[in-house]
Amino acid sequence: MLPEYRQQVLTQVMSNLESLPADLRSRLNGQIRQLVKVPGFRNSSLAPVQVKARSAVQAFERSPQFAANVLAAWSELNIELRQQIFDFLTARGWTILPLDADRTKLPGFLTRWPKAEQFDMLDETFRSLHPETTHSKDDISLMAVWLSTRLPYELVDQVDEETKAQ
Repeated sequence: MLPEYRQQVLTQVMSNLESLPADLRSRLNGQIRQLVKVPGFRNSSLAPVQVKARSAVQAFERSPQFAANVLAAWSELNIELRQQIFDFLTARGWTILPLDADRTKLPGFLTRWPKAEQFDMLDETFRSLHPETTHSKDDISLMAVWLSTRLPYELVDQVDEETKAQ
């Protein structure tokens, strides 16, 4: 994730904490108080959004649970894109957990990604199906990663059930 885009995601989440489901908001606020250090604030959750978002970068990079909760919150804030990407990937034959699955409970991401489904191609195909979208390529890619629980670390010809078990 590029630093500028990570900052956008953190800012969007920090700006919209009140519109998140209560349990997710509570977890994030607790993690912000515990992990995010903002000079001049004992309780960092009370800091201005931009300052809090800038200070949250280190926690995002170092705490997998904080990063997972931030991404879950970002997904909740982009519910229309989430549904569109879910439908798009399942129509392409991807095996994905249901939308209501709590991805923050998973131990991490799978590292095998289908070679034929690289981000540029996914973005182009998604935009041809949804020309009205105003979401960036980064938004589309991040949602695909979050929903599929896969990172494009190892590109493979085919991701099958045997591969998933490894």
